[in-house]
Amino acid sequence: MKRFHSARCKQIARECALMLLGNAILAFGLYNVHAFAGVTEGGVLGLTLLLRQWFGVSPAVSGLVLNAACYWLGFRVLGGTFIWRSIVAGGGFSIFYAVCEQFAPLFPGIAELPLLAAVAGALFVGVGVGLSVRAGGAPGGDDALAMSVSKALRCDIRWVYLISDLAVLLLSLSYIPLGKLAYSLLTVVLSGQIIGLMQRVRARPAQKSARA
Repeated sequence: MKRFHSARCKQIARECALMLLGNAILAFGLYNVHAFAGVTEGGVLGLTLLLRQWFGVSPAVSGLVLNAACYWLGFRVLGGTFIWRSIVAGGGFSIFYAVCEQFAPLFPGIAELPLLAAVAGALFVGVGVGLSVRAGGAPGGDDALAMSVSKALRCDIRWVYLISDLAVLLLSLSYIPLGKLAYSLLTVVLSGQIIGLMQRVRARPAQKSARA
């Protein structure tokens, strides 16, 4: 019993460390790339901007409602442990982003290189969110929705991200020029694929045998 308890504590510690690492990477990328390059995302963030443009609804209100709905769905589909993992993930992101804001941006000229910004942004988001989701925590409502739909429909999470992001970005064409949206499209496609690939990476044989 003690051995089981110790193994469980170590597993939880590894999961927390993985989620914190992922959200440190995510916060770094969003602050140093997305915030200064004009690269946007699909999902809940893009939907809140769309609702503001179409109906004048404040993102402060729509974001709260949409994220709450996504986390509620995550709780219903993924169970109670999903909630505490997401608290760690979301809280970690907020802390790391606040720390990043204390420093000057490392790549202030990246806005002049939109293709590089789109690829770099996708790497930061894909790796950061991928690590967190792999550990079972959702740093945002988008991730909670993707994790829930992926499990409920038993489909690859990459395609859930892709379909939801494409839907929002296509609707965003109603107020964002196509040329500007193209780089955001590249970012969301790449980041979603990276997240899915990280989910499919299996533990090394040594790790599997140790758990057996």
